[in-house]
Amino acid sequence: MAAAEGVALTEADLGHTKARLHAWLSDLAQALAAHRIDVPESLRDTHALAQQADQLNALLTTSAQAWERQWDDLAPARQLAQAFEDRVMLLVFGKFNAGKSSLCNFLASRFAAQGRAVQYFHLESGRIVETAEPLREGAVETTARLQGVCLGANLVLLDTPGLHSVTPDNAALTQRFTDSADAVLWLTSSTSPGQVQELDELARELHRGKPLLPVVTRSDVIEEDEVDGEIVKQLRNKSPANRSLQESDVQARGRAKLAQMGVEDGLLLPPVSVSVHMAREGGRGNTAQALDDSGFAQFCTALLGIVDPARAYKQRKPAEVMLHHLEENVLDAIESHVQPVLDEMASTLLQERALLQERAPRVVQAVRRHVLPELPALLERYVPVADVCGLCEALGALLDGALVAQVREHLDGHDVRLLVPGASLQTGLPDHLDYERLYEALQERVQQAITLQVQEAVAQCSQGLDALDASLLVLQQALAGQHERLMQIKRHLRDDAAQPADSGGVRRP
Repeated sequence: MAAAEGVALTEADLGHTKARLHAWLSDLAQALAAHRIDVPESLRDTHALAQQADQLNALLTTSAQAWERQWDDLAPARQLAQAFEDRVMLLVFGKFNAGKSSLCNFLASRFAAQGRAVQYFHLESGRIVETAEPLREGAVETTARLQGVCLGANLVLLDTPGLHSVTPDNAALTQRFTDSADAVLWLTSSTSPGQVQELDELARELHRGKPLLPVVTRSDVIEEDEVDGEIVKQLRNKSPANRSLQESDVQARGRAKLAQMGVEDGLLLPPVSVSVHMAREGGRGNTAQALDDSGFAQFCTALLGIVDPARAYKQRKPAEVMLHHLEENVLDAIESHVQPVLDEMASTLLQERALLQERAPRVVQAVRRHVLPELPALLERYVPVADVCGLCEALGALLDGALVAQVREHLDGHDVRLLVPGASLQTGLPDHLDYERLYEALQERVQQAITLQVQEAVAQCSQGLDALDASLLVLQQALAGQHERLMQIKRHLRDDAAQPADSGGVRRP
């Protein structure tokens, strides 16, 4: 199979891209460390915002710690890809009864019939184990392990238990190795073709730019016929018209689904139909006519057609694999876990600002109700002995205590530092004032002190909230900047892969 034409990526290009990806990860780690959320002193540890900030900081720390482990988890897929680095690897995808193993085995038999090398294998503890046994087939989910077959010198089919396997362990097994594939064969039974919800399980692979070839399997039908005077049921190929209708429907469904998923529909190749059973056991046996009638010849042509786009992906795969890790396991994971907490904190901040404005008048009123009714009794105690100093000290102590108590009650969760207004009540107050004038003067000063102190308390709380809001914004901007940088690297990688070199080997800038 010839190498794809027009693919201009070089080892130097890939090396440069991988260096950029490594630098991006290092920068992200530094950004997360530098943009941890500092809880302002005005917030107590018990406040919801302080607890959310602690949660956010913990997420940033644990996320960074998980990256290396997640990269190690991808090692089996990388090792499998390296083992077949000189071959195109096709992931054979479909429900457990879609005929994946049957198709792989029949294709292998045709290669063997032409004298070309065929080697079956399965994966055992991540290790490739060669075997002479064909892939296990069955009407139930018999494939409990990853298995495959090497066809000739250039092609590998990887048969899977199914990404949407009824067995969770099987599905998890498949997910570990999908990254190694260069393209996907989507097998869908003709009894219910084009069940596009299955493609949701391929979202990762399709977003990675892997080509997709739909294969309508079991493209046959049971018909009744008279043989020697008796009615018998026989399996026959579906008519060309019927196959064409199903293929068109699958293509239309597939395009619509890819559009819904935000995947380029150019990855979808024209569907083909095939009946392995009729190719194997048709009335004319494994003749050229039988193979053609079953759709097998058309399938082989389509298989050749997926090789070039698969090679195009394979050429950039070393960088793509790392990109997938950074995009999915690192950035997407951070954003999916961090963003909800950021949104929650933003909402809590808005609520807290509104509560401050709502509660400030309540604090003023509460302090007034506590202090001012005590003023006449204090006047009666200190005015007869002309002790204005003692009066102001007693009133100031009462005022200070009330402010502290009411601020703590109404601004719960905030830790503010109040001035001591009581000491200033006497400042500039004439000693010769009579009862009434002293009452009016002190009443006015107490009210002014209460208003100023509550305003100061609210201002301290607001400053703390402003600082927290600014920290959140900086973190948001840092994550957005890292996201855009990674998307730029991704676009550069994909654009370079699509850009052909000219005859002089000159690439676009």
